[in-house]
Amino acid sequence: MVFYRPGHHAGVLLPHGLAVLASSFVSSAGAQLGHRSFPFALALATLMKTIGLIAMSGVRVVNPELISLGLTLPGFIDRGKVIASLPTLGLLTLAGLTPDRFEISYHDVFDINKLDNPPGPFDLVAISSLAAQVEEAYALADQYRAAGSCVVMGGLHVSAEPQEALAHTDAIVIGEAEPVWAKLLEDWEAGRLQRVYENEGPQFDLANSPMPRFDLLDPTRYNRITVQTQRGCPFKCEFCAASIRIAPQFRTKPIDRVVAELHTIKKLWSHPFIELADDNTFANRARGKHLVRALAAENIHWFTETDISVADDPELLRLLRESGCSQILIGLESPVIAGMDGLEQKANWKAKQVDRYRTAIRRIQDHGITVNGCFILGLDGSGPDTFDAVWRFIQETALFEVQLTVLTPFAGTPLYKRLEREDRLLYPGQWNRCTLFDVNFRPDRMTVETLETGLRDLMAKVYSKESTAWRRDQFFDRLRRHYRSNRARCASVTEQPPLRYSPTSSKT
Repeated sequence: MVFYRPGHHAGVLLPHGLAVLASSFVSSAGAQLGHRSFPFALALATLMKTIGLIAMSGVRVVNPELISLGLTLPGFIDRGKVIASLPTLGLLTLAGLTPDRFEISYHDVFDINKLDNPPGPFDLVAISSLAAQVEEAYALADQYRAAGSCVVMGGLHVSAEPQEALAHTDAIVIGEAEPVWAKLLEDWEAGRLQRVYENEGPQFDLANSPMPRFDLLDPTRYNRITVQTQRGCPFKCEFCAASIRIAPQFRTKPIDRVVAELHTIKKLWSHPFIELADDNTFANRARGKHLVRALAAENIHWFTETDISVADDPELLRLLRESGCSQILIGLESPVIAGMDGLEQKANWKAKQVDRYRTAIRRIQDHGITVNGCFILGLDGSGPDTFDAVWRFIQETALFEVQLTVLTPFAGTPLYKRLEREDRLLYPGQWNRCTLFDVNFRPDRMTVETLETGLRDLMAKVYSKESTAWRRDQFFDRLRRHYRSNRARCASVTEQPPLRYSPTSSKT
């Protein structure tokens, strides 16, 4: 790739139409090195504006004891690697909306302290960050602006704390970016960039979703590729900082568009593992089944997030198994009722499911689909006995995968606002502690130290090499027994003499 100096703007130095022509000309003729027009094409290409898409990546932890512990825990390390290897779909989607007259590239930044120089230079930089990395993102934004780049940021945290973000950027996007990205680029080129862009019309129709620019990724660096099939969630959990905060209305993407994205991915990766970037893929059960049937024809392995109710639908479980679904992540939150009451604010649905967790997990995993069970420690109403309860539950159910977190008040969530009213926030505004592992509030039934120690001790047991291997062995042993039992039943049926038709019988 060629990097261009900031300030060489095709939209300024060339008429707009000629800048577009330059882009198409280079793609068709630029590769012909012997062609007499190549120097002219190259000269035009160097005048194109450059856009850098910067994804702040990786897992963050502040607590030094957890950092030290995490370095020795196979299960925790493995999950961290999975998260770190996921490309940022939001940026790739913006790239799909970006006209060809721009030169665009995608970059992961895992640790700004280890960067000799940030990627670039670029004329415009779009930075994506979760709350735990946002302070690093701001520092990086300051560097880019000092070097002359225009910096834009958006996403969940920026939408929740716009004034904070504006101190480090030239412009921000509040809410969904798709409806405003084209306008932002036009304003930037024309020298009239606004400070804030927010969609004031109807919510974005996912039927108009662009094809994400998966081609910007290095296929050797990513082993899981993200695809979004819907946006929003019908539940209203107090702690949730997912897409419902910027896209409150639940919407689905047409299945044919999802399949088209898969076909594009398969041109770049011969055997892709797909992670569906949905909050709850089967919130609409009927539509979810149509989606799974379409996935079954694509010969892929995939992962998604949903709720425990999938266990109630034998047809869906069969379709999941047949379609290549390897794992579903379920927010169990807690195996005991303490702390669950009122957690889901719309209908208190989650509190009503706790008694059936064990049966549901067994039913799902018996279909060959592993469950990644997510737990939240420190919920209001739960005391120190919760740690032993979670450990017993994990042993009893042999969950294939476990995600342990502490209750985390993210900016803009009902939880953050409630804890702020109750004066229970320990580090207001210190977003680097919003890691899901660092305690940044005062629990109501235990001390901060008890919660930190309980998390650390539970992690040491759950993510140990022995415990991780035992859970996997239990899953595969049970699955083998389950399949042998099914084969035996099938053989027994086929060995029975066929039923004969009788005029006095209604059976055949």
